[in-house]
Amino acid sequence: MLKGNALVGQSGGPTSVINASLIGVVDASMKSKFIGKIFGMRFAIEGVLAGNLVDFSKQDTQALKALRSTPGSALGSSRHKLKHPDFEPIMKTLRKFDIRYLFMIGGNDTMDTIHRIVEHAKSTGYEMVGVGVPKTVDNDLFGTDHTPGYASAARYVAMSVQQAGLLARDMQRVDQFVVFQTVGRSAGWLPAATSLAKKKPEDPPHIILCPEVPFDQSKFLAAVKDAKDRFGFCSVVCGEGITFADGTPVSAAQVKDKFGNVEFGAMGGTSAAMMLHRMIHSEFGWRGEFQVVESLMMAAADRAVKLDFDEAYACGKEAVRLATTGQSGVMVTINRKSNKPYKIELGTIGLHEVAVHARPMDRKFLDDSGLSVSKAFRAYVEPLVGELPSYASLKFKKK
Repeated sequence: MLKGNALVGQSGGPTSVINASLIGVVDASMKSKFIGKIFGMRFAIEGVLAGNLVDFSKQDTQALKALRSTPGSALGSSRHKLKHPDFEPIMKTLRKFDIRYLFMIGGNDTMDTIHRIVEHAKSTGYEMVGVGVPKTVDNDLFGTDHTPGYASAARYVAMSVQQAGLLARDMQRVDQFVVFQTVGRSAGWLPAATSLAKKKPEDPPHIILCPEVPFDQSKFLAAVKDAKDRFGFCSVVCGEGITFADGTPVSAAQVKDKFGNVEFGAMGGTSAAMMLHRMIHSEFGWRGEFQVVESLMMAAADRAVKLDFDEAYACGKEAVRLATTGQSGVMVTINRKSNKPYKIELGTIGLHEVAVHARPMDRKFLDDSGLSVSKAFRAYVEPLVGELPSYASLKFKKK
């Protein structure tokens, strides 16, 4: 087996549990007989380009222990897209610090980055292995049942809609509707998770809009009116990336990131929730509000799920085990074996597969109307999120 130092980085958006994965990599690396020192990338691949690495052996041990339950990306993140001129300074840093093991925690674009670096190193005769650790609240990574970070974000949005729904119900004589937007560029896993807030037909959300289903304005407005007629108000949840049938985003955003992805809600654009609000107000003249919390659901430790922390840490440790037993060019996956009792096992998938595929929701998880989710989705998500709080309600006579 290779002997040398290891390098780990965090890339893309943060999650409540991404630091648990980081510490999983650090702990396992420090115990490995094949790894000397474990370094961290300061601001992801940008730190490698600048030779700006963090030596974990010089960090306070109590701080490292506490990081396991700390939200955000402790090393700092980046969305830098690799270009051909980047490889020379990257190789210079790898050689300087004798990096033989490369770990990165992130989503599709991050897995593409690891894959390209490892392949380039191989082409130059430099021996190195690379393993990816999954991360994204969007839950759209190919080849894994779910991603660390998703369960906590799912609980955040479910509780937000549940609690805001109580307010919307009680304020229906003032505001007749509310629109809550989740992150998720092209997959509806997060908006779908808000379905956990609904225990009775009148409970929010009344409408769930996922990017997998083309947005139909007429059908949507009819459903809004129906909910208002039945319950006195309407609660709508939408994914930020919902589009019309021709692919045009419902948000009018035109701003794109370095990977060519539309920056929903970015400066210069509007949000999908804002546009839905305008549609409802224009059609019915009702007063309402839209709620766009953006990154809060990505780093809210107060609603994080213990299961999520544990799985994130386990994925970090497994990445080191794989690398030090000769496996390279793979990402750790979570494979579900059963729902009741909830049971998983860790596996792998090739980085090249993850980098070029996304994982939208399966059609079986959406109901026939396309405006909500199925029982199959509830069975999928409930073990991840756990029980939501129960709240009391008064009983009123109908007049």
